[in-house]
Amino acid sequence: MQQLSAQDASFVYLETPHTPMHIGSVGIYDPSTAPGGFVRFKDVLKFIESRLGGARSFRQRLVRVPFDLDHPYWIEDPEFDLEFHVRHIALPKPGDWRQLCIQVARLHARPMDLSKPLWEFTIVEGLDNIEGLPKGCFALVSKVHHAAIDGMSGVEMSAAVHDLDAAMTPPDKIDRWSPEHMPNVADLLTRSYFNSLVQPMRVVETIGRSLPGMAKLTAQVGKGDVSIRNARPAPKTRFNAKVSAHRVWDAVPFALKDIRAIKEAVPDATVNDVILSIVGGGLRSYLRGTDELPKDTLTAMAPISVRGTGEKAALGNLVSAMVVGLGTQIEDPLERLRFVHDEAVNSKAMTNAVGAKNLADYSKLVPSGLAGLAARLYTRVGAANAHAPAFNCVVTNVPGSRVPLYFCGARMVAMYGTGPVFDGMGLINPVYSYGDTIAISFTADRSAMPDPDRYADALRASFAALKAATVKPAPAPPVETNDNKPAPKPKLPRKGTR
Repeated sequence: MQQLSAQDASFVYLETPHTPMHIGSVGIYDPSTAPGGFVRFKDVLKFIESRLGGARSFRQRLVRVPFDLDHPYWIEDPEFDLEFHVRHIALPKPGDWRQLCIQVARLHARPMDLSKPLWEFTIVEGLDNIEGLPKGCFALVSKVHHAAIDGMSGVEMSAAVHDLDAAMTPPDKIDRWSPEHMPNVADLLTRSYFNSLVQPMRVVETIGRSLPGMAKLTAQVGKGDVSIRNARPAPKTRFNAKVSAHRVWDAVPFALKDIRAIKEAVPDATVNDVILSIVGGGLRSYLRGTDELPKDTLTAMAPISVRGTGEKAALGNLVSAMVVGLGTQIEDPLERLRFVHDEAVNSKAMTNAVGAKNLADYSKLVPSGLAGLAARLYTRVGAANAHAPAFNCVVTNVPGSRVPLYFCGARMVAMYGTGPVFDGMGLINPVYSYGDTIAISFTADRSAMPDPDRYADALRASFAALKAATVKPAPAPPVETNDNKPAPKPKLPRKGTR
């Protein structure tokens, strides 16, 4: 048994029928590289079964303490059934991109069974009419509960079911997994009692570690090195209210070389700054179209991994966060990029002063029962409609592989992300890179964004405007001239005649 951290448990407490708290991905694969040129569903089951030992999350399930008196535990599921977690569907003809987006949104909107290991894979066949993809591709739509993984540990889980070639070589490591017995109520309550005895020491330890950082931050603010402007509430938008049970999804890919070329226009700017600027421009255009653009900048919460070198395969979430202004009040795309870069630098300085890991540890200070009760009450009374949001959306960047990956022998040709939305935060933009492409995906509440294609177009237009403002076009090739050819003789005026 392994107990969830306070941060991981918070995602369990936030789970409601209309706010499932899972993240995921949409990988698209070309089966022509697989043995025989195709992939059967039974091959998929056999392949995944051989890779279950690569990530502990595959076969661990939650056990909740009665009345949520303490945080839940992970145990090795004695009733694990692979076929419950791997499903198989197909798009109807013509199998185009819009059909795939609708199907991904439907799959993502459905909560998972919290009494099973918290992941699902759905194979979606019939992707026969998508521009830029070979006919016959299939998608792997994954869902993994946020309590089990964050973006970085999700990369480890993805690595378990992907190869670097199409050979499908079985893993060398022997799978020594064994199930556990379900703990009884008395055991859970006893553990809860002893954990409560050490809780005051955890509080003192966490506060003690953060005091030097707080003093450092106060000094930096006093000297003007750091601004506290990022601590202001965000303006209210249509994305910051109680959400429905329905979702929309789409993704917009960009060439990674173009993003890197854009960042060179602002000294020390990063790829992440460019992505945030594109999102800012997209939201500006989208909200102007509905006459709802606030005068103040919209803000985005950007997760920061605090996962150490030896914690890459660890379960759960090891993240903090920073809040960055998106420059939605600025029309000029280059000025918006400068604004976003300055905001990101300032927010990082604030986070680093206190310590990202210390900020993440503050979640441990809230008693488990109170945390669960507060999350449920927040949803039931619709509190998200009554206060200013802390931020307007989430932009989370997940680095992917630069080399081709293979699933069941099929070559991955594209990778996109999905994420959870919840009351008060109805838009998340997962950013996934793969090969020479980086894609801004988005999941949104359908009542807040009934027209996802318009937001996707706004992101494309924002990128195009930023590229035009920052990247100089290549010079035109010189006109070829024949220098050896003698210059033509000047024409003399004709002599007059009498």
